[in-house]
Amino acid sequence: MYTLIISIACSVAVSVLLKLARRKSIHIDQAIAVNYLVAASLCLLIFQPSPTSLVSPSTPWWVLGALGVLLPTIFLAMAGAVRHAGIVLSDAAQRLSLFIPLIAAFVLFGETATTGKLAGISLALVALACLLSRKNTQTSTGETGKTVSLLLAVWLGYGTIDILFKQLAKSGAAFSSSLFVAFALAGILIFLFLLTRRTVWTRRSLVAGLVLGVLNFGNIYFYIRAHQVFPQNPTLVFSAMNIGVISLGTVVGAGMFKEKLSWVNALGIALAVAAIVALIPRETVSP
Repeated sequence: MYTLIISIACSVAVSVLLKLARRKSIHIDQAIAVNYLVAASLCLLIFQPSPTSLVSPSTPWWVLGALGVLLPTIFLAMAGAVRHAGIVLSDAAQRLSLFIPLIAAFVLFGETATTGKLAGISLALVALACLLSRKNTQTSTGETGKTVSLLLAVWLGYGTIDILFKQLAKSGAAFSSSLFVAFALAGILIFLFLLTRRTVWTRRSLVAGLVLGVLNFGNIYFYIRAHQVFPQNPTLVFSAMNIGVISLGTVVGAGMFKEKLSWVNALGIALAVAAIVALIPRETVSP
């Protein structure tokens, strides 16, 4: 169970670092760039992938290219969401993105809908609407619109990334090699972006990037290890991971950073957990 706990802790710790970035004078774009360098290096060291295995006509390079663009872009959106909306709502929006592949499976790929999945999707959409509710009269209309846009970007972005990784899996591409190439492409693209902006690098941002990379990779590594530890019960890992991140994120955001939630936002958090629970398959009892 420690693998799950560490994975959940790493995920929320990433949000905490993003939350602290501004007050600690950390340039988050620099930190995210270094993060992908660290994540790719750890992937190479621990998983020992064989990127040459992807040199095949069946490899969907457009998917890898899309991941290279989306990973740093949505990471920046997540940083903006944490800054403007807080850890609680940002982590919940990120975890609700798991319903986008389900919606795509029904709408685009003709998968048969089950009662549990339909219930989960319905609850997730209502939860998202509650999370996006911003009725703070002290906040300008422009700021409110920016916050809602960032949360939607996090939801749609991470959901799309999930779909792209699923497409890679269907193509037969090795996960470790695909992950390494995606990290490497993401790192190259954001470094080129920063180079064109003539970025002045700071030591504090570089150190933050090292920590961010370890946490980001740790989240992925220990999540995979959790599935290996509980090979017969993937549902446990899935539900515990997503509910755990939402719950811990709520405790940290509201407890440590005094993030204020309206009753509608709080309802959204509860509905997000209920939506994930609705996806847990029910065991059928033979007569």
